[in-house]
Amino acid sequence: MATACESHSETKSDVVINVSKQCSLTLKQYDEQKRCWPKIGRHILATFDEKTIIVYQAFKPAIAKYAVENQRFGGPDFQLDRMSWIKTSFLWMMYRCGWATKHNQERVLAVRITRDGFEEILANAYTVEFQKARQIQTKDIRVRLQWDPDHGPSYSNQQRKAIQLGLKGEILQKYSSDWIVNITDITDLVKSMKSDFDAGGAEKLWTPKEIIYNVSDNAIRERINLSSVSDCEEDQCSETQLPNASTSETKPESSS
Repeated sequence: MATACESHSETKSDVVINVSKQCSLTLKQYDEQKRCWPKIGRHILATFDEKTIIVYQAFKPAIAKYAVENQRFGGPDFQLDRMSWIKTSFLWMMYRCGWATKHNQERVLAVRITRDGFEEILANAYTVEFQKARQIQTKDIRVRLQWDPDHGPSYSNQQRKAIQLGLKGEILQKYSSDWIVNITDITDLVKSMKSDFDAGGAEKLWTPKEIIYNVSDNAIRERINLSSVSDCEEDQCSETQLPNASTSETKPESSS
């Protein structure tokens, strides 16, 4: 990976790599991406196409092995009765798992799910503040949403906030099998990226290409407190102007 990325470092073009037979990723030079990303606000930065989106999770080897072999989550070590957190930001995942070095987070998975499934997750997501304002019982929350500072490759806090989504109950059941397109272990790629970064700094780091995921449903945008694209700096790269995300027919969870 380092050789391929270095060969494109002057042209700043995208690099498409095949991580597995089922998964290819488009990488882009980190510094170039950073110039395109909003510096402030609450945004969903993600890798996606018209029908699917990639989310990241890090697990101990046994859970990751089962997930890759069966292309779904399960087995004796994965607990469906506990909340499971997903992230769309690759570098936030790297901060959380320490570039695949933290205990029980040694394997990093890229989980490609349907956008309809992701929209259903957002339609059922509640921040603590919104839950309190609407007096919703915690037991009725199926998706917990947190906005946390995004991070750079050396773990530095960014002013921009990244999304975390904690899934449980019916939503976790659907995520674990129904919405999955493919699950790929990208740990070797993660370690290669970290090696490039340690050797050459941000200039040598290429990460999955991420752009703003636009949520078209105004009710969902308001409830999850999503910043509008117009709140971004005017010099944003044109790639951040995206088509609307597909709209799921699933309605937001009732607050009654």
